[in-house]
Formats: sequence, C-alpha cells, structure tokens
Amino acid sequence: MRIYTDAPRMEHFIYTYKLDAVFTDHTSLNMQLREYDKGEIILDEGDALDGIYLLVEGQARVSSSVETGKSLVLRFCHPLSLFGDLELIQHLDVQSLVQATETCTLLFIDRKTVDTKLMQDHRFLNEMLRQLAYKLHTCTIASRVNLLTSVEERLATYLISTRSPGEFGKELYTRNTSEIAAIIGTTQRHLNRLIQRFEEDGILFKQKENLHVLNWERLDEISQGVRYDWQ
Repeated sequence: MRIYTDAPRMEHFIYTYKLDAVFTDHTSLNMQLREYDKGEIILDEGDALDGIYLLVEGQARVSSSVETGKSLVLRFCHPLSLFGDLELIQHLDVQSLVQATETCTLLFIDRKTVDTKLMQDHRFLNEMLRQLAYKLHTCTIASRVNLLTSVEERLATYLISTRSPGEFGKELYTRNTSEIAAIIGTTQRHLNRLIQRFEEDGILFKQKENLHVLNWERLDEISQGVRYDWQ
C-alpha cells in the first residue's frame, strides 16, 4: 500500500466524481489517497475498521468466508464503491475481505474524522444510505436466485446478467471459472461439467478463460427469465 496526500490528484477525483454532492465540505476532512497493487488486501475480515474507503480507480473483489476455509465471492466493485459503511453503522469489525484485482486507488478518511464530522454530514449520510440499500437489494436478489434455482439455471442466468449493461451484472462479471462457481453457489468441478454439457449442446464454447455464447435464446429458455440484475 502507498499513501499520498496529493491535493491536486484528490481534487481531480473530487471533480471527476462530483464528490461535493457526497461531502458538504471536503476541504475540512483529513483525506488520504491509498493505492494498492493487484492482489493486495484492502480490508481483511475480523480487523477493526480504521475508516471509510471510497474506490475512485481500479477494481476490487469482495468475498466472505467461513471457518472451514470456503469462500463466497460477493461482487467485483468499481468506482464509486464505498467500503466500511455496514461496519460503521453496526459498530462491527470488518465483515468481508476486500482485495485489489488490479491497481486500485481509494480515498480514505480515518475513523475519528468519520465519527466527528461525517456522521453529522447529511450529504454523506444520504450517500451511505443509498449504497447500503443497493447492497441489501442486490444481495437479496443473488440469494433468492442461488437458493431457488438449479445450477444449470444459475449459470444461464449469470451469463445473461453479466452480458447486460446493468450495474450489478457488471459487478458479478469474471472470466475465472472458480470465481463464477463461487458466485453461483456451486463447485468448480460441477461448473466444468455443466460448461462441457453446454458445449456439447451447441450453447457455448470455452476458449482458454473465455466463455463464448453461441445461442442466447437457448440460454434465455434455460434461465426461465430469472436475472441477477433486475432493472
């Protein structure tokens, strides 16, 4: 991790993403820019929350694990994703692993500044509420799909949802089959068998890490209209 207090660069991100709509007075905040290389951990499960992180550049993967070592990929986050909001409201330690999947830049505001200034800032509270509502909505959809449909339907749903321009579909997209398996709630072995069957049926073909769909209409039939990314 590299830490910068580069005012012009921070102003660039504030202007680019119109962050004056998120912070009433960003000049009074003790902000840093934190840069992480691919593979670096931004937040780790069980750690004490040290502040709020706002992703302004790059992509990060959010996952959750259990003591057996199994891990569930929740989403791939892009700007302007906010990390630490749930923990802040519920007074919890970090609940999910956040890891850079490419070089990431985040605006960081320390916990003391958050508690003394941002928790009284209606603009920030509105943004935090918006992001929490979005996470609740999308997690509810993903849970419903994974619990109420077959693995075959889930794979079809996943491929169609990540093809769409919707925000949550973009957050689920990955070419890594082990990550796809984790997202749709199955094992990589089962997923590989299903991909092979889809190939035999002429629905798609796999080329290295890419899944190329040949028959979207057949996928739509298999999915029965279910989507991860409702508009």
